[in-house]
Amino acid sequence: MAADLPPTLSIQLVEEPRLLKLKKMFISKFQSTPKFYARAPGRVNLIGEHIDYCGYAVLPMAIEQDILIAAEPLNTPAIHLANTNPLYSDFTTNANNIQINQTEPLWHNYFLCGVKGIEDHFSLDSPSGMNCLVEGTIPPSSGLSSSSALVCCAGLVTLMANGKTLPKVELAELCSKSERYIGTEGGGMDQSICFLAEKGTAKLIQFNPLRATDVRLPEGVAFLIANSCVEMNKAATSHFNIRVMECRLAAKLLAKSRGLDWKAMAKLQEVQVKLKLSLEEMLAVVEEVFHPEPYSIEEIGKNLGISSKELRTQILSQNTQDVTTFKLYQRAKHVYSEAARVLEFKKICTEAPEDAVQLLGDLMNQSHASCKDLYECSCPELNQLVDICLQFGAIGSRLTGAGWGGCTVSMVPVEKLESFLAHVKEAYYKNNNQRLALGGNSLFATNPGGGATIFLES
Repeated sequence: MAADLPPTLSIQLVEEPRLLKLKKMFISKFQSTPKFYARAPGRVNLIGEHIDYCGYAVLPMAIEQDILIAAEPLNTPAIHLANTNPLYSDFTTNANNIQINQTEPLWHNYFLCGVKGIEDHFSLDSPSGMNCLVEGTIPPSSGLSSSSALVCCAGLVTLMANGKTLPKVELAELCSKSERYIGTEGGGMDQSICFLAEKGTAKLIQFNPLRATDVRLPEGVAFLIANSCVEMNKAATSHFNIRVMECRLAAKLLAKSRGLDWKAMAKLQEVQVKLKLSLEEMLAVVEEVFHPEPYSIEEIGKNLGISSKELRTQILSQNTQDVTTFKLYQRAKHVYSEAARVLEFKKICTEAPEDAVQLLGDLMNQSHASCKDLYECSCPELNQLVDICLQFGAIGSRLTGAGWGGCTVSMVPVEKLESFLAHVKEAYYKNNNQRLALGGNSLFATNPGGGATIFLES
């Protein structure tokens, strides 16, 4: 059972300069000593974008950049939050009365999602208060899951402060649901890799039930993350939730067209399972059922046999009820084709044919094209960055994360790494002051990192 829990490690702080520095800042801030530290990593998704919330497998890996929290449980219900970054204001609240403002996705609201998730799960009558100092090295709003890492880290801290334990899989599922308190209708990839990641391996993450399978990446290549420096906060706009709703509506219309119980269907994967068809066959059904022109809310309601008002209030999320048109053909086509690319990527990594690297690169490039053209979640800067990365030696390059900004991930032969870094810096960052200002956060190579961990001072 212990192997299923997030690891708790005893460490000498003198050997961990970052933790030692955080401890000193904590003492200065709260005039007391942290009792433990929690770490939750960011992630990069190698392939499988916008399909986790449709029920399909994804292929991420944890990165070294992370959220780190120094924490001290209190005998009072007060939660005092501080951040080492002066841009993020201090915040205090009562553990018995957690309020999360969906209209303002401020940093502390993500922390409170993690707290509330644990409190609600265990029905805590008198939850512990806490002093918490947060430090993060994941560039914010970059598509590397800084917000989910904060939710997960806060969940882990709250668990520890209240003397509770949960297996990693349950924690991942709980934190995935908890993030919905802030209004994001995500699918669970970010929280799953945060807890289930292992050093040295990417993971195929599958859902219902949640499970993770090691994926050994090919030798001789490095994965490079490049920040477009265009920030995108999923909770601050409705872009993300509109796509979730388009996929939900597409699932319902596909189900209705094939005589299934459409009211019971919310995910495109559920329709495939019920119809017992392959992903390729589902793509043929999409071509048959949908027209490429956008659907009005009236047309969707007519197809389903319900009023526009019923559709808005019973199916759409709160921040998508004013949307008047939906692209169902494009979104469903992306999801089914992207789901097939993920399985093919895993198969190539497992079988390791001679041309594995080229085949994987082709899949990454196809994924970006689908995100750009069918899912429309790219932006001019991401497209420019992908083109630059391919021009200077990447075999595959694509946006990663929600899109509309954030980062690209590129697969680069190790022997080309040095020239790749130099050329991309020159071509994308050098003549732009905003991009230059991000410095070391803009472009970096990454290896698969480990998952969320608790540290105790030995």
